[in-house]
Amino acid sequence: MVVPYEGQSFSALRRQCQQKGVLFEDPLFPTNDQSLFYQSNRIGSVTWKRPKDLCSKPHLFVDGISAHDLHQGQLGNCWFVAACSSLASRETLWQKVIPDWKDQEWDEEKPESYAGIFHFRFWRFGEWVDVVIDDQLPTANGGLVYCHSNDSNEFWSALVEKAYAKMCGCYEALDGGNTADALVDFTGGVSEPMDLVANGFKEDKEKRNELFERVLKVHNRGGLISCSIRATTAADMEAKLDCGLVKGHAYAVTDVRRVRLGHGLLAYFRSDKLEMIRMRNPWGEREWNGPWSDSSEEWKKVSKGERENIGVTVQDDGEFWMTFDDFINNYTDLILCRLINTSYLSFHKTWEEAVMRGSWRLSNDPLLNRTGGCTNHKQTFLQNPQYVFDVKKPEDELLICLQQQDRRASLRGGRGENLAIGFDIHRVELNRTYRMHATQEKVGGSTYINSRSVFVRIDLKEGRYVILPTTFDPGLEGEYLLRIFSDVSSDCKELILDQPPKTCWTGMCGYPVLVTQVHLVQANGLAGQDSGGVSDPYAIIYCEGQKVRSPVHKGTRSPDFDTKGLFYRKKAKQPITIKIYNHNLLMDSFLGQVTMPAEQGSFQQMLHLKGKGNSRDSDLPGTLTVAIITSTALTNI
Repeated sequence: MVVPYEGQSFSALRRQCQQKGVLFEDPLFPTNDQSLFYQSNRIGSVTWKRPKDLCSKPHLFVDGISAHDLHQGQLGNCWFVAACSSLASRETLWQKVIPDWKDQEWDEEKPESYAGIFHFRFWRFGEWVDVVIDDQLPTANGGLVYCHSNDSNEFWSALVEKAYAKMCGCYEALDGGNTADALVDFTGGVSEPMDLVANGFKEDKEKRNELFERVLKVHNRGGLISCSIRATTAADMEAKLDCGLVKGHAYAVTDVRRVRLGHGLLAYFRSDKLEMIRMRNPWGEREWNGPWSDSSEEWKKVSKGERENIGVTVQDDGEFWMTFDDFINNYTDLILCRLINTSYLSFHKTWEEAVMRGSWRLSNDPLLNRTGGCTNHKQTFLQNPQYVFDVKKPEDELLICLQQQDRRASLRGGRGENLAIGFDIHRVELNRTYRMHATQEKVGGSTYINSRSVFVRIDLKEGRYVILPTTFDPGLEGEYLLRIFSDVSSDCKELILDQPPKTCWTGMCGYPVLVTQVHLVQANGLAGQDSGGVSDPYAIIYCEGQKVRSPVHKGTRSPDFDTKGLFYRKKAKQPITIKIYNHNLLMDSFLGQVTMPAEQGSFQQMLHLKGKGNSRDSDLPGTLTVAIITSTALTNI
């Protein structure tokens, strides 16, 4: 589904202009300083001109679309231009951002059909937004002020930049931004920022090899990639290093591959290939001058056919190759934007997606407040929104992305600041259906940052989890979008109720007075001499007609169950039963059970299993470790 930005319909507006014989002038993004700056003009006199005023035969594209079409103008938006460079190399992606591009092109045979109006699409906050603009572009001294192409009569890059500036509030909103955000806006994918220094890729060759495989996979599956060298001081920004690279500057990754070494037929039988990566500087100049740079001697090791195949050019066009090892040694930050495949018809991995929209809303009632802040604020942290999800495989890789509404364009008096956001993940009881009122086992989470989105890729074992999206400080309101991608559907849903609801049957059937958490820790030596070897045990916890079943533990007599159940109890003195079974293909065999007393408080006990687990119907020689943690009365929640 595509949503028109501010209700502007491209087809309706173009039709009106064609019928009236006029060129479109966008009332929502006028040709004045309001569309250029937050507060005051910083670049001097600006004249808005249409492409036909700048050249005789304007075109959207000249000889197709390419990363070389983009050159950064008088804006610190290399992050946006780098993302555009990546986009230009992916036909299926840019055709989504630039819809109906043939229809939008200038038609020299039908000049009367041209209405000076264009539209482009960006993915924002869970939906594709169609942004309409007129073709009036800011110029100074007869040339475009901002993004422009090598060809003076090609305008797709300048027009895409204008549409993006309109969506962000003004051109100045693009001065200093996040490449990860732009990559998501162009694709609807998820961006994973990676710190190449902190993660130890320089020192660990095995980790470096794993990273190359991941980067190659993202590239081969149509994802977009960007990289940069971190600037630690203001003086470092845009500083050129001796190797030709520039600090604090976003580069687009335009190719990743293994390059075949050698010449002639023998090259095809050689096993050695060089792991290489190609990048482009949005300035269109200033390149890497080390090994494997455009004119270096190393390229003599590669056949002419192979050089032509990978597009090696000897010119200062801003694009260059380097080995992956040199890349790791010089760059500090990498952004991988994955395209999330949810199609069951694909040959590649298919992800299951859960999308949750929510808001941080302030209330004086602790049970209704949803602005608790991060875990540093222990008194209010659990007042945040809570979402429960299941991992149904023994282990699953999850991609989790939390995004907030962009606030940079929200304040006309100056740049709006995004909230510092993040999330925590807690492993909880397998049957939890109500909100947490005590923290559980934290198994992961994100860093807190005031960017539009935060991302975590994490491996979790089978079980139930609660994720809490939060702002860093309590009491801050805002909208957010939470996306969880897993191999098997996670059945994610928001926990809204604090406790079981009262119904018309409550007076007759009773209402819970106590909340009990049972933690089944582990068992040891489950099989006796007469009962055979136990290989696949599992446990079931029973309490007042409710039950919680642990996962099956394959091939062990001493499983670490680590299974929790939560029971809302009407009869506080009724005991709790735990039964152990061995999983079989035809019929599961009963191994024994224990009955736990129902005293309040916290304790841990070693108990012998009783049951028909062996031929003498006596105690099994195994033991079970169980912890019962009984909370305060339900009325105290």
